[in-house]
Amino acid sequence: MTRTKESERVSTAAERRFTSIEICAGAGGQAIGLHQAGFAHLALVELDQHAVETLKLNIEEHRLWTWEREHCDLLPPTDVKEFKPGRDLRKSADVLAAHGLDLLAGGVPCPPFSHAGKQLGKADERDLFPRMLNLVEELKPRAVMIENVRGIMDPKFSDYRDWIQARLQGGSYRTDDGQVAREEGLGYTICKWGVLEASDFGVPQLRPRAILVAFRDDVIEDLKYEWPSPTHEDPVSVAESLEQSMLKRFEPYFEGAHAEKARAAFDRWLRKARGRDQELKGKGGGIAPTLVGGSKKHGGADLGPSRAKAAWKQLGVSGMGVANDIDTCARKQTEDRDLFGADGPMLTVQQAAIIQGFPQEWDFAGGKTAQYRQVGNAFPPPVARAVGESIMDVLKAARERDQEKG
Repeated sequence: MTRTKESERVSTAAERRFTSIEICAGAGGQAIGLHQAGFAHLALVELDQHAVETLKLNIEEHRLWTWEREHCDLLPPTDVKEFKPGRDLRKSADVLAAHGLDLLAGGVPCPPFSHAGKQLGKADERDLFPRMLNLVEELKPRAVMIENVRGIMDPKFSDYRDWIQARLQGGSYRTDDGQVAREEGLGYTICKWGVLEASDFGVPQLRPRAILVAFRDDVIEDLKYEWPSPTHEDPVSVAESLEQSMLKRFEPYFEGAHAEKARAAFDRWLRKARGRDQELKGKGGGIAPTLVGGSKKHGGADLGPSRAKAAWKQLGVSGMGVANDIDTCARKQTEDRDLFGADGPMLTVQQAAIIQGFPQEWDFAGGKTAQYRQVGNAFPPPVARAVGESIMDVLKAARERDQEKG
């Protein structure tokens, strides 16, 4: 193929797509949602080896990710501080050079701002907001989306938020020593920095996330950005979300030596989960507490701190660990631990993924604990999709406007 024809092929492919690059991609929660919103990924950058394997596993297997198989740079485990687009982007380089980047997105690490941690903010070495903003300066995307925990919106981080805002759109902020400083800005407008609750978008879980959405000034210009509206008036309950998968786990034991115990345990779970849903009708429904991925420094995975475990117990689920999948449970004969415990069945990784809003066909790489941590640390795909669609509306309108001008 001649260089001219190759350039035409790249140009035509890119014109059909709105492109994105995502840092801190994890197991793909945000990538899935943005893909569902219509974005085509040019690169996914992630440090954790198991998460990178998860991304590779799914992109290589799923029909809907055909475009990414040809154009997306799925980097090996990469510290985003070491990510250099000019060096690391190969498959996507021609598309990026021909048309620029539509969206730079990232769920930068939460621990610096999480209520569950020390909230060290920018003093935490895991804070990647500065790196994200440097990539904005380098890549000059038409839109920026940054996701984090609700804690970043706390008053104690107001000065830090002011700095981020000043870095993007210009303005003043207060430094650590109390002085007032000023940034010229990168030529962006922050259209919204607010909190979305995952349960408003069909995710059966209490999971508030802080989202920043900004557009390059020449893109937003005369257009208006609309913050996503809830897609679900009533929350989707744990009972509704997990009933089918719970039945599938218990059914193999409804006949044979465990029959009486299995039927009683399943009925007990369903009664408690439905009862909790009815008890909280109009008050948030019987949704799950926030799933947490946990730290590699600690032992095996469980469903969170004591308060979270107590909430799971009210839903008929034991939060003391993560269950084996159906086949492993049968092979290792872990039914008493995984299914028949006094506090109820434990969740499998696949069920935790349902609680996070992952599509059922999405697979996870690594051992059980590594898989669960990927799920627990994820950004729920339905929320990412809603934000992605709201960004896409502006990008489409801007493209149409510019084509009319051109």
